[in-house]
Amino acid sequence: MTYCLGIKVKEGLIALADTRITSGTEITTKKKITITQKDNFSLFIMTSGLRSVRDKAVVYFNELLETKEYNKLYKAVNAFGEQVKRVAKEDKESLEKAGFKFDLNTIIGGQLADDDEHKLFQLYPEGNWVELGQGAPYVIIGNSGHGKAILNRILDEDSSLKLSLKTGFLSFDSTRVSANNVDFPIDVVVYHKDSFHIIEKRYEKKDLEYISTQWAEELKAALEHISEEWMDTAFDELD
Repeated sequence: MTYCLGIKVKEGLIALADTRITSGTEITTKKKITITQKDNFSLFIMTSGLRSVRDKAVVYFNELLETKEYNKLYKAVNAFGEQVKRVAKEDKESLEKAGFKFDLNTIIGGQLADDDEHKLFQLYPEGNWVELGQGAPYVIIGNSGHGKAILNRILDEDSSLKLSLKTGFLSFDSTRVSANNVDFPIDVVVYHKDSFHIIEKRYEKKDLEYISTQWAEELKAALEHISEEWMDTAFDELD
């Protein structure tokens, strides 16, 4: 399984992806974020699904970028979607015969020359997509069930990039402690609006373990301060 998170706020974009790959009993570490940037062109791709499908689609897409220019991100998203459909035509039947589901969900974010602002898209295995905007500041692909609560409570379009990254990490951490198929290292991308420059950073467990510990302690302390008067009627009969 995978944990990939994309966040869009007014200041820019945050992307976070774990690196754990599980195949049967074998566990390996592989990068799940692909970054392409040049003059007035900044784009990142994160995927969840079969690694072979992902690698093939990315290779095909990178070949396209060698010969074609895209001035808006949605056009690049369309192009990547076409490569996903191309891989489906080539491999879907044989994969399903072997018992594998053709499955590749993708988050694509960035800003190209003629985009009026940074953009964030979710692309489905069928090649269609939705754009994330107001009212939907984030998207998770992969193991999404455990990390949504804090994102829903904290994030909105006015959140700062620092708050977004902090919240995003705690969302990942909630997933990590609840699922054994998501873990460090994590790759983080930060994109400031109109900068056309993606910053990438990898964090190992040793880098952020103290944040996980602090968060657990802060939660316990906060819980101690929650009013208990409302519970009195439930416990009265025990006295």
